[in-house]
Amino acid sequence: MAKTCMVQRELRRQKLVKKYATLRAELKAKALSQTATEQERFDAQIKLQKLPRDSARTRLRNRCEITGRPHGYYRHFGLARNKLREFAMFGYVPGLRKASW
Repeated sequence: MAKTCMVQRELRRQKLVKKYATLRAELKAKALSQTATEQERFDAQIKLQKLPRDSARTRLRNRCEITGRPHGYYRHFGLARNKLREFAMFGYVPGLRKASW
């Protein structure tokens, strides 16, 4: 089980990413635009740098929905490996079963 503060930090980051997504996209497009003047691109870059650091998507970390575990995470299910195995054994994940040969 992950620390509660780490899980809460990730939730706070997710909110910030969602809040600033459109603004970041606009500023990034303007900063990379070849048609904009050099001053406009520079201003867009400065505004982009002044946004909160945690509003960048790259700072998000995939965590298990149940335990908050960051490693052994399966994107398709949103669970860590141990909880995925446990849920599969109980039959909570449709179509998933233990392999045997």
